[in-house]
Amino acid sequence: MLKSLKPAILQSVLLGALPGEFEPGRQGPGEPSFEELLAATARSVVHLEARDTYDPTDPAYLKWLKDGEATYDWITLIGSAVERGVRFRRLRIVSEPLSDYIRWEHAISHGNVKAGDELRWLPRHLAFDLPHPVADFFMWDQRLVAYNFTAGNGVDTGRMEYVADPRKIVPVGGMFEMLWERGIPHADYEPA
Repeated sequence: MLKSLKPAILQSVLLGALPGEFEPGRQGPGEPSFEELLAATARSVVHLEARDTYDPTDPAYLKWLKDGEATYDWITLIGSAVERGVRFRRLRIVSEPLSDYIRWEHAISHGNVKAGDELRWLPRHLAFDLPHPVADFFMWDQRLVAYNFTAGNGVDTGRMEYVADPRKIVPVGGMFEMLWERGIPHADYEPA
């Protein structure tokens, strides 16, 4: 992120870290939003999803359970990034037969694909011998990994861990590519 700072701003940041100027406990502007990270992305985003349920109270999911409505607007969120040349790849590692929640995600995935999201599905029994992390993540331009943690019932805990150490990012990128190779493109995946 320092690369994007203008010299005058960078100077004030560096001067603020000098002895006598640094304030212990001082915090930066806080966690970046998904939209801010996406806006700063130049080349690629990869997203690994490996849970069988997420928020079971999601109103769109509950509506689908009730009436089969499969409308979900992902296009406005990532469509503009894809249009400016950002490659967005999503891999879902799933247990078969699929949980109701993942069946809903499959039903609404036409919105992902229409937005330019390259989507693959990897049945868990095809991934058992490959390494993968214990948390879902986004990787931004192969320079930042944002891990997100959910509770056992699938509800987001709000906890994120950001990793920018290249020694930790390179293995995650390699692992994702091995999983991606085995993934089944959305158009070819028949939910079990």
